[in-house]
Amino acid sequence: MYRDYLPGKFIENMQKLLGDEFEEFLASYDVEPASGLRINPMKVSPEKFGEIFKELEPVPWAEGGFYVQTEEGESAPSKHPYYHAGLYYLQEPSAMAPGALLPISEGCRVLDLCAAPGGKSTQIGARLAGSGILVSNDISASRARALLKNIEIFGIPNVLILSESPDKLATVFSGYFDRIIIDAPCSGEGMFRKVHAVAKNWEQYGSGYYAELQKQILPHAIEMLAPGGIMIYSTCTFSPLEDEESLELILKEHPDMHVIPFPEADRLFGEVGFVRAGNIGSFDVGKKDDGCKGSEKNGKHYPTEISNAARLYPHRIKGEGHFVALLQKDGGYGWTLGDGGCGSCTPMTHNPRPQGSTPANTYDASTRKRHREIPDSAFDFLEKVGFEIPAGKLYVKSGFLSLDPKPEIPFGAEKLRTLRRGLLLGEIKKDRFEPAQALACAMPLGAFANTVDFPSGSDEVIRYLKCETISVTGENAKAEDGYVLVCTDGFPLGWARKKGDTLKNRYLPGWRMM
Repeated sequence: MYRDYLPGKFIENMQKLLGDEFEEFLASYDVEPASGLRINPMKVSPEKFGEIFKELEPVPWAEGGFYVQTEEGESAPSKHPYYHAGLYYLQEPSAMAPGALLPISEGCRVLDLCAAPGGKSTQIGARLAGSGILVSNDISASRARALLKNIEIFGIPNVLILSESPDKLATVFSGYFDRIIIDAPCSGEGMFRKVHAVAKNWEQYGSGYYAELQKQILPHAIEMLAPGGIMIYSTCTFSPLEDEESLELILKEHPDMHVIPFPEADRLFGEVGFVRAGNIGSFDVGKKDDGCKGSEKNGKHYPTEISNAARLYPHRIKGEGHFVALLQKDGGYGWTLGDGGCGSCTPMTHNPRPQGSTPANTYDASTRKRHREIPDSAFDFLEKVGFEIPAGKLYVKSGFLSLDPKPEIPFGAEKLRTLRRGLLLGEIKKDRFEPAQALACAMPLGAFANTVDFPSGSDEVIRYLKCETISVTGENAKAEDGYVLVCTDGFPLGWARKKGDTLKNRYLPGWRMM
């Protein structure tokens, strides 16, 4: 079956790369690829999620990652209301590794340079827990819009979502980020089993095209990394031309950069799962204390530290092919992987209150007078919200009201092509305020008193997600008229406007369940 779509040249390359393991690798292409999901810890704990969906197998290297069955139709994980509530993100298991292996602490300034569709950004944003700043960028405007949706469904407030070229970003963010994640454009060899069409693209472009593209991108990423900062570089390809060669170029042209060991890699991946980079043919730099000066490829020696990087192979783990490397820049505060510290970060914290809490905001007359561009209707609404929204961080642009992470954004960022700056709270239409879908998704449990709640298996919740008008009965009918937060099993989905026993749907049409 695998010979029907695997290019002959790829098979030849992998035989040289893997040596005795090649047949086992090739046999893995007859195995159904694994699918996974990663939960949103800002909304649900792994323990609680395990109670809802019993007997899920954890992904060993990604906290909150689980394997799922690849079902279709109404039973597909992408059709479940919890997916639309942002409780989890559907992600290939190996693709969870870079976001899990990057050391993060609250307050970090983090850049996801090639971020769409948002798997790694949602993972990093959830780990930041509303602190610091996450800058998510994708040069493609259409892909960046998909990125925006996924970040907002997850309820991540401390974001700057951009669609710019790396060189233009570097003019604003030089030496700015404590952490950078770059899932570099690549030929996609590791995804051939899951998406057969990628193999046809490989035949057209090959590895050389993407290796050159990486050479253009990586120097700008390094320029944006602060002294002492840590960058994770990943691809979903096996090609040494794209992987080892890119690392070698970084080390040669940027002597202040070093490939460093992953924390706890052996524990997370086991003895057979984490194959050290440079493992070409029978030459194994993964053996401890082997005294090798470098890894050999066709008579060439790579720097020894490249062996700190690693490949994930589909015959060794339950996942697709991936390459990951952790790099650190000299200088800074001497942070270590043990503390994960981000010494210079200024926390910008989103402070959710516990379930059943009282409203967190009060805006007096003097505050409202200072912010004349914001109508009373907006302040009145925000006073009902159960997490802190400081008036000093409110800003209005083009009629949209947002919670601005401005202490974390350098001068000049306003000139970048921006899709979102901070948490979108709503739209101002003359004196009226209409709350945003993003605000609903960022609501902690119990943070808005006026709610209606439908069971996840009900017809009403599906009709709501399809943007239909709904009639309410029982406890739901007791909600006050006006804006209500629509929930499923307590988890927020979006807004509706209630009048009597009728809910006029305010779910974002572009997010409609099809």
